[in-house]
This record gives sequence, C-alpha cells and structure tokens, in this order.
Amino acid sequence: MSGTSEGSTPAADLDRSAITESDKRRPPGARPPAGASAHTYRSVFAAAPLAMAVVDRDGLVVSANDALGTLLGTDTAALSGRVAADLVDLTADARAWHAYREVLRGRQAKLRCTRRLKQPDGRTVWVQVTVAPLAESEEGVLLSVADITARRELQARLRHLQMHDPVTRLPNRTLFFERLTAALETDAHEQGGTGRVGLCYLDLDGFKAVNDTLGHRVGDRLLAAVAERLTRVADEAGRGRAGTPLVARLGGDEFAVLVEDSTGTDQLAELAAAALTALRAPFDLAGRRLSLTASIGVVERHTAGTTATGLMQAADTTLYWAKADGKGRWTLFDPERNAHLMTRQALSSALRPAIERGEFALDYQPLVGMEDGRLRGVEALARWHHPQFGTLAPNRFIGLAEEDGSIVPLGRWALVTACRQARRWQLDHPGEPPIFVSVNVAVRQVWDSDLVADVADALARTDLAPHLLQLELTESAVMGSAGRPLEALQALSDMGVRIAIDDFGTGYSNLAYLSRLPVSVLKLDGSFVRGFQYDEPGDRPNPADEVVVEAMIQLAHRLGLTVTAECVETSAQATRLRHIGCDTGQGWLYSRPVSPDRISELLATQSYAVGNP
Repeated sequence: MSGTSEGSTPAADLDRSAITESDKRRPPGARPPAGASAHTYRSVFAAAPLAMAVVDRDGLVVSANDALGTLLGTDTAALSGRVAADLVDLTADARAWHAYREVLRGRQAKLRCTRRLKQPDGRTVWVQVTVAPLAESEEGVLLSVADITARRELQARLRHLQMHDPVTRLPNRTLFFERLTAALETDAHEQGGTGRVGLCYLDLDGFKAVNDTLGHRVGDRLLAAVAERLTRVADEAGRGRAGTPLVARLGGDEFAVLVEDSTGTDQLAELAAAALTALRAPFDLAGRRLSLTASIGVVERHTAGTTATGLMQAADTTLYWAKADGKGRWTLFDPERNAHLMTRQALSSALRPAIERGEFALDYQPLVGMEDGRLRGVEALARWHHPQFGTLAPNRFIGLAEEDGSIVPLGRWALVTACRQARRWQLDHPGEPPIFVSVNVAVRQVWDSDLVADVADALARTDLAPHLLQLELTESAVMGSAGRPLEALQALSDMGVRIAIDDFGTGYSNLAYLSRLPVSVLKLDGSFVRGFQYDEPGDRPNPADEVVVEAMIQLAHRLGLTVTAECVETSAQATRLRHIGCDTGQGWLYSRPVSPDRISELLATQSYAVGNP
C-alpha cells in the first residue's frame, strides 16, 4: 500500500527511531473499558464499519479491524506489527508527522488530517485520519480512517459548477479572478516563472443584435461556439510552453484569455491575432451562417506592483480603444495614450507635488557634428515618472505647467540638473572636448522669474562654464521680443551662454529681426528635414525643400550662426545636409533620447559615424 499527500512536504529528516527500533508483536486486542467484557469489546471493534487500528506507543499496529484491511486493500491479519504511519502516509507531511509523534508521546490530545492514498489496484481514495489516545489506563492510541472520497468528489463537482459558466463551460469571473490574483502573488515568479502576466480582454462586436434578432437560444449557441474556438487557440498557443492560457467568460459577450508567466508583448500579440483569425470564420448555427468580429484589449506587464484591479482597468481601457479605432482589431495598452485620458485638472494638480517628490528625470538626445560624426552636445528632455500612469513625455505636461506656472520651478530644476550632469561628463572624460547641454526655456520662465539670475545660480552651483550651456526658445517666443525678454536674452548672451531658436522656419521667420537678436544657433524644424527623405533607391529629395534649407543655412552662416537639423532619420538626409553646410544633426539616425549613462558610453567610445546610430 503506497500513499501520497496532496500539498505535503517529505519528512525524511525526521527521526523515526521511536517506531523502527521495536519490531516486536504485541498481542491483538486492547483492554476493554470498565463494565464491558473483553469479548464484547473485541466484537464491536472487529465489526465496526469505521476502519480502525490500535497502535502502541512505538507506532506499531497492535490490532486492526476488517474495515481497515478492506480500505487499504490488504489482509487484516498482516497489518499487525506494521508501522501505522506508513499505512496512511503520515511521514510525507512534516507537520502531520510531528503532531502524530506528539500524540504517541502523550503531549498532544489528537491529530486529524486528510490524506490521499493509492490502493494496490491503482484506485485513489481520500481519507480522513484521526489519531487519539485510548483511556488513561490503556497504553497506545486509536487510529481511525474514514473514506471521504465521495464527499471530496461532490465538493469538487460543486466547486466546478460554482466556478464555471453554464453556457460555455468555461471558467467564470470568480475562477478567473482567483487565478489572476494567484498569478500576481509576489512570490509567484520565484518558482521558476517569468514574473510577468498577460491578458487579452475580448468583446464580440454587435453581439446584442444577434440576441435581439435571433433570440437568446441562438445567442447562447454562438457564445458556446466562440468559447470552443478560443479554447483551441489557447491550446495551440500553449504547445511547447510552460502552461496553457486560461480562457474565461466574464459575462455577457466578454471573454478573457489569461497568460501566466508571459514572455512579453509579442506573445500576447500573436495570441490576440490568432483569436481574431479564428473568430472571423463564419459560424454555422441552427441552419444559419453567422459572421462576427471581435475587439481585443491586450495588456502585458510585470507582476510586481500590479494589482488585479489595475490590470483589468488597463485591459478595459484598451478594449475601448480597439472599439473606438474601428472594431475587429486588437490594441496594445499604451501608457502614454492612457495618460491622455486623465483630466487636465488631475495632471495639473499633481504637477507641483511631483516636482517636490522628485518624480521628474532628464533624458538626453545627442547633437552630432555633421562633418565628423562626433558628439558635440545633448538636448535635455524632461520625463515625468508618474506613479500611476507611467512615464509621460513632455507634450503631456509642459503645456499644463506653462498654464499654471509650475513651469518656473520645473524649469529651475531642469536647468540645475542638466548643468550638473554636463559638468559630471566633463570631469569623467577629461581627455575629450567637453560637450554642451541644451535646455528648453518656456516664455513664462522669462516673464515670471528672473531667468538671468536662475542661470547664473545654476552655473555657479555646478561650476559649469557658460559656453557649455545652451538655452532653446521657440521662434514665436523670440521673434518680436522687446523689453524684458530681449534684455534677458542679451544678458545671457553677454554671460557667454548660447541662445538657440528652436523649430526655426515654422513661426514668424522674421529674418531681418533675426540679425538684431543675441542668437547663436538656429535649429531647423523637422518638417524641412523630412523633405530630404529617400524612400526607395533612386529617389531624389524634394528640390523646393533643398532650396529653402540651403538658403537658410547660408543666411545663418553669413550672420555668424550655426545650424542644427532636427529629425535626421536616414543616412541620405545626413549626407545631403552635410553637403549643403549644416553644422550639427539631431534625430533617430544617431540616437533616441537616452540616459546619462548611455551618453557617458558614447563619450568613451565616440562611436558615432554618419548613418551609424
């Protein structure tokens, strides 16, 4: 007779010497209670329907009744002298084994536990084991074993009914959330998993029309057919992987496919695409051919820091996007798009506290010399690491910051942070020419604060040379400036700080006024540079764009200004810009905005070559 214990731990290290030292056989039977004859007692014990055995203090069976022999599938007489714990698998569970020994030694009143035993014919039975001392005058304990297999099976059937949808027979919302919560447990990935979870949240497009026109009976059959196809898709996706995705019906025409230990968004994208393909094939139901589509919201993320509620909210939002984008498609959760759903007031009210809490950081995009491909400078770009909505790009908060005035403290922070980082690069790479850092300045910073004092303070605190700081203002903000803004720009220029006009060519383009401004750099807007794009071999750039850009570069050079081209994405663009005299380039050809550490690596290697990001 062998036994296994569900959810138990082996107890091989526990001392069983108290049982195995004695192999003596004791006389069968036990002393009858007062007032009862020994014969009556033995008869009751032998005829009792409950499987029982008397066990001595060494853990050996003294006597057993026929019910125990039948339950264990062995001859009753052969049980005498056997180690009782082995018969019911008490040694496989450390806690039960310890409690059992305590009962044998008289230090614990009773033990009750559940065991799953395998009989000689291979059948598995569930039993409830109870061990309790005999009367005080008796030596030993009474072991009773109750077969609870039928009860366990009934409980399993009831749980299945409780946890599954009667129409599709899929797991229902209750079981789905139980599995999802378990997948998000903090220690789930410690068992060899990936520490990630994915979810496809699916809704049938136009299902209400099926119910309204053909009736709920046909609608239910359609739901069952959809469930069958989704299950096949999940089974196929699970082949060769650690587990099969869980398909559940959450209610109505909403389904979910849960991927525990997901490997990334690619896996979820493939699963969502396969589900859509499977559902596009017509359904033949009750002599009718029905066609439908579905919309799917896809979310994939780390389990750490993720809650079931948060994951479902993200999935629901993404499903809404899929429907809003035209239905019959899947859409991946986009933190930035999700951030757009926040009200302006919610973001605005969180701006100032976020600055104080240090939720902002700077990334840096390289500015590369067009002639030699070397790193000349970087543009500092703010990122808001929002605790709820993830990383937000500047277009999500700069406008709001300008409106409520928080751009002033945010600008001061960015200025000091960027200067300190530029000085750190200079100190860490003394053998390389120092690079400058370019910081964007909003118009409100000029009007609502003493920008000159702020810049002087930042340079003094960080010990950065003024010529290594460049301030970028938009063309519309600089052109036509008079009074205080112009005075501030002139003072900064006199200090040695570089002044750049950002997005040049999209605003006033007052070239005559340009000569009177203390500007040292023009940054050509990306709309001009895109005209230099080569899409196919043999393509030629837009001649009009070339003429305009070349004229602006020549004019800037005659005025003593340098020119930076934004949005340089291809080698062809870089080559043409270099030929017409552009000084520096910025764009994805060279690098996206990156961390300060990555800039340090570029400085160490100077690996830039034109066309080699």
